[in-house]
Amino acid sequence: MTTTVLNTPVEDRVRCRWAGPDPLYLAYHDEEWGVPVHDDRRLFEMLLLEGAQAGLSWITVLRRREGYRRAFDGFDPEAIARYGPEKTAALLADPGIIRNRAKVDAAVANARASLALRDAGESLDSLLWRFVGGSPLQNRWPSHSQLPAETAESKAMSKELKRRGFAFVGPTICYAFMQAVGMVNDHTVDCFRHAELR
Repeated sequence: MTTTVLNTPVEDRVRCRWAGPDPLYLAYHDEEWGVPVHDDRRLFEMLLLEGAQAGLSWITVLRRREGYRRAFDGFDPEAIARYGPEKTAALLADPGIIRNRAKVDAAVANARASLALRDAGESLDSLLWRFVGGSPLQNRWPSHSQLPAETAESKAMSKELKRRGFAFVGPTICYAFMQAVGMVNDHTVDCFRHAELR
């Protein structure tokens, strides 16, 4: 049975080239990627997942997202900030996540940095969204090959996050994060989501 949205069959819609045929990827593209996020817990989750993705394909992380939610206490920064050697060892043995010590250690460091930010009276939302002036940057890329890997904004975000104690937040990771949480509309102009998120 064909699902129809706005009188267009879902499988006939033009999407960003990266979405591919995987149903999980399609759902992520159609429902999440590029949608503005202002919830601190969700922003924290995406920051950790984008860091976990470094050197891997996003689908690798996407397929493990539920494993991450389970293993990392629903991405609760307060819980993660308390992780010690025993929990780290358990995480490194968990096949539901990417078992990389540097990335696990970064998750703990990022939780602690996030709490320090909150204790200083600032939200993750207010810190991160200031790099785009509080509203999504609207790009008009004709093709996927034209999307940048990093921008002046992602470099500035990376520098500030590192200054505040965050890890695995290089400019490329930050730009992928910005795309994911809707700080930039990087759907290509032929993609049906570009107009919807404009």
